[in-house]
Amino acid sequence: MPILEWIGKDKVINHHQEVTFKVLENEYSYSEDGVKDGESTSGNKIIRGDNLEALKSLLPLYMGKIKCIYIDPPYNTGNEKWVYNDNVNHPKIKKWLGDVVGKEGEDLSRHDKWLCMIYPRLKLLNKLLHPKNGVIFISIDDNEYSNLKLICDEIFGPNCYVSTIAWQKRYSRENREAIGDVHEYILVYAKDKKVFKETRNLIEMNEKQAKVYKNPNNDPKGRWRPIPMTAQAGHATKDQFYPITAPGGKVFYPPEGRCWSIVESTFKDLLKEGRIYFGKNNNSQPNTIRYLSEVDGVVPWTWWPHEEVGNTDSAKKEIYSILGKGTKFETPKPTQLIERIIRITTSKDNNDIILDSFSGTGTTAHAVLNLNKKDGGNRKFILVEMEDYADTITAERVKRVIDGYSNVEATGGDFNFYSLGEPLLIENQYLNENVEVEKIREYVFYTETNETLNLSEDMGNEYYLGEKSGRAYYFYYKKDESTTLDYKFLSTITVSAESYVIYADTNLLSKDELEKFNIVFKKIPRDIARI
Repeated sequence: MPILEWIGKDKVINHHQEVTFKVLENEYSYSEDGVKDGESTSGNKIIRGDNLEALKSLLPLYMGKIKCIYIDPPYNTGNEKWVYNDNVNHPKIKKWLGDVVGKEGEDLSRHDKWLCMIYPRLKLLNKLLHPKNGVIFISIDDNEYSNLKLICDEIFGPNCYVSTIAWQKRYSRENREAIGDVHEYILVYAKDKKVFKETRNLIEMNEKQAKVYKNPNNDPKGRWRPIPMTAQAGHATKDQFYPITAPGGKVFYPPEGRCWSIVESTFKDLLKEGRIYFGKNNNSQPNTIRYLSEVDGVVPWTWWPHEEVGNTDSAKKEIYSILGKGTKFETPKPTQLIERIIRITTSKDNNDIILDSFSGTGTTAHAVLNLNKKDGGNRKFILVEMEDYADTITAERVKRVIDGYSNVEATGGDFNFYSLGEPLLIENQYLNENVEVEKIREYVFYTETNETLNLSEDMGNEYYLGEKSGRAYYFYYKKDESTTLDYKFLSTITVSAESYVIYADTNLLSKDELEKFNIVFKKIPRDIARI
């Protein structure tokens, strides 16, 4: 497999592991009833802050739980004239590059900077995807497509590559380029391609596709089309080789190397039902009849024309109708485009989570709310936006979609708005004791197991975290009091496990006693001297 190298790669390839966990601070919740203090239980989140830090902070609760990720990262076009800086020269990114890559970063090309920016973010997104059902869609254009494809193969695995979708972003001809630029790409990677193929949803048939269904014989069941009745003979049974006599008298056998796609008994049943078609002259090779009313949809193709999913012009008009013409976004994505992605990959019944960590104007949340309204679904969204407009544009759009705008009906729904708060670890890698205990517990359990903490599981001991692979975990922590692992604490343990990991400030058990009870003692990283 080809591996892409660039200046600074060695500094960022494992940088996602060094990013500090920060607490998500709830600023307000919003629903049809308006803004409220406190945190709702909706599960929908809009997070203001650097998406690298935000993604890391989502891991303790969402690792391996995201069904669908859609991101629209900067395309690195060099255009710095509008609100979404597309040359990776944002002050926050430049500072990050200086801190992480160091002096070497001063010589980075545009492409080096872009790769340094996107690589650790993709690493974290990969961790958040569901290990079997997770799928990621990434919008990009020609500027970074080839680089993105190579690093996605490296991060997600070349066997996880599904396809590259060409989306027709423009329908009018332009004369600015030698060859008109009318499409962009959407790279698709699935954690398990086989699972994705088996579970992906069909899309609605458009009128062009439906035109092949006709009704030349005025069939009361409506429009239909003939389907060839042969198949490859590789795994055929003897019941799939039989003569068929057409009404006109001609006898047909399967062509060489092929068989009939249905056994003879099924053929006879369909013939009685009038579901076999022998052509206009009643003397052609048999076909089965498929009615338009029986078709749930069609398999998605890699070509998505603007008539089906919208274009940048329709997307701008949509933004203007929601937020007004003063909203300066040159190339927003149309809601229909994201709706199609979500419709293909998610179920309305499973609380599937859709994540967008370059959320811009909030199109992904709009698409989720639209689909939930259409089919009564309970999908959830998580948006991350680093720019200052996360509240005034991103969240504001979602509020107006929830309430209704212009002549568009309200979708209903709600969300919580967060900012990135304090880090979980401070100087000397001590726990930040300003952080609430439950957040620390989530972090400790995640770092030990790479799994999320089950908040409802206490097993009669408030310090119990959970169990994995026969090992039970305890975090014996009191904010203003030193804790000790001793026989008194052992008497509170009710979980029977093969081994135990117990965090405390001090330990009074001997090495032999720890071995006897299969206990691994871990010292809580904090400044005991202050207690």
